[in-house]
Amino acid sequence: MKQFEINKGIGRSVEFKGLKAQYLFIFAGGLLGMFILVVVLYMIGVNQYICIGLGILGATLIVWQTFSLNRKYGEHGLMKAGARKNHPRFLLNRKSVKNIFKTIRR
Repeated sequence: MKQFEINKGIGRSVEFKGLKAQYLFIFAGGLLGMFILVVVLYMIGVNQYICIGLGILGATLIVWQTFSLNRKYGEHGLMKAGARKNHPRFLLNRKSVKNIFKTIRR
């Protein structure tokens, strides 16, 4: 009787062909969005060669950019870079301590 190992990847992040974590969603969402764009353009009546060329060019760009981001930022680096942009550089408070506590009580 064969024995199979279960739950081999508990605690590890999801990885597919070197792409980790949120890059998989960017990759899949980008390709799906490009496919929908090509289909909509074709249904509108744009020349099929333009649609195919745009689809191939867009898909290539998405794949290249996703792997580039994965290589540059790593698994959690893209989230850290986004958080760094939203973090204030300085906290300024020109109120006296007495006025700070007076405002909080209201």
